[in-house]
Amino acid sequence: MNGERAFLIGLVGAGIGPSLSPALHERAADELGIRYLYRRLDLDDLRLPATAIGEILAAARLAGYDGLNITHPCKRVVLEHLDELSPDAAVVGAVNTVVFTGRKAIGHNTDWSGFARSVALGLPDAPLDRVVLLGAGGAGAAVAHALLTLGAGLVRVLDIDAHRGAALAASLCARFGADRAAAGRLDDGGNELATALSEADGLVHATPIGMAAHPGLPVPVELLRPELWVADVVYRPLATQLVAGARARGCRVLDGGGMAVFQAVDAFRLFTGVEPDAGRMLRHFQGLIAATATEGDTADVRS
Repeated sequence: MNGERAFLIGLVGAGIGPSLSPALHERAADELGIRYLYRRLDLDDLRLPATAIGEILAAARLAGYDGLNITHPCKRVVLEHLDELSPDAAVVGAVNTVVFTGRKAIGHNTDWSGFARSVALGLPDAPLDRVVLLGAGGAGAAVAHALLTLGAGLVRVLDIDAHRGAALAASLCARFGADRAAAGRLDDGGNELATALSEADGLVHATPIGMAAHPGLPVPVELLRPELWVADVVYRPLATQLVAGARARGCRVLDGGGMAVFQAVDAFRLFTGVEPDAGRMLRHFQGLIAATATEGDTADVRS
């Protein structure tokens, strides 16, 4: 048994009430005989902006937390408040997991590995020559890194913030090669999006659209061809409007469930030093989704 030590973990983000991370982590710990408490630290409930993440980190450390998961909108603003970054977090430029070790707060990124494992499981033979990525924030940066690590030929990053999209594309090209990423804008009347999707093998959505506070579709469904595969990082509900629309158009679809579980698997290992059973966590996640299906359509991103 590993019950000699107890772990106190938190999730920091905005609108995280629907998150399944607490139940997912605590069940995995129970099955391993580990004492483990996972709390939500919701910026909305605390009435704090994302820029308060430094104060939250300091307070969590004083309160005895062993680590934190970080989600929207703090995955990048947290960087300047950390003592160290893991190699993956440093190259991605975003953090979703913070481990308190001694006097140091060390940032990690398990979003990228979680997405990569989800693609390998759910779309194992999907063509990756040309992929359109919507969103250049923390989740988008992790997804882009995963896609290129998996061997994508070209990732075209589209974001409403042209500078942010261009910065991500430049960073990707510096790491993976000059012709591996390109950037464009989402608010040019839809022309660039339509052209990019007409030439793409796949589409990955990594923006807050689909969360409870941001309902809607990130792309017009008429732009989705049956030959296109579509992945969404939002996991509550699993059948986001994008996922449902893509299925109706005949596309192969990857919902956000796999990424949510696999990033949690990797984060749990970082927090505890113990490898959880990923298959069992997937089954538990599916049970949680089924149990909450009658509670109404809520949504969340990743953590």
